[in-house]
Amino acid sequence: MKQLMLTLGIVNTYDKIKILDAHYRAIARAAPICHAYGFHLALYDFPFKMTAEELVAFVMEKTTIGEAGSYLKTLYGKNHLSMSDLPKKGFPSHFGEIVITTSKPDPKKQVLPVKIAEEAFRNRSFLFLVGLGHKGLPKELFERGKYHLDITCKGLSLETCTAIGAIPANLSGLMTKLEVEK
Repeated sequence: MKQLMLTLGIVNTYDKIKILDAHYRAIARAAPICHAYGFHLALYDFPFKMTAEELVAFVMEKTTIGEAGSYLKTLYGKNHLSMSDLPKKGFPSHFGEIVITTSKPDPKKQVLPVKIAEEAFRNRSFLFLVGLGHKGLPKELFERGKYHLDITCKGLSLETCTAIGAIPANLSGLMTKLEVEK
């Protein structure tokens, strides 16, 4: 049976050459959330020219967020951390279906959080893409995502790190409810 994988994918839309505080701070904020709710963390188009192990050491040196990066180290140790350029075509299939997180979902692709939770509860994997930067996710990704998810269900735009917390927490809560009702 296929192993369920829920992945939070952060797509850098800030500078792709220079490392900014926003880069490592967002990673340090995402790591404890991913650890707490059983998500993997995937980083796309970040300007780090280093291995994942070197990134963990770098984040641990640069910030006190997330227990000084210790949650990132935990994710790395469990093989729940990946870094790569944004794929030009498809994302690796083990990540599952692509879910674009947006406050303005395409009505034809819009999905409610409860539907995602039900599918995940049935062991279906998903990659939730979140944009890091004032531009949000690149528009070309909107076509590549099978689903568009507005985690607020109200069309409210969330700051990146708020969305990073809201998505796993909301889905995990819904999945726990499904487990209890089972």
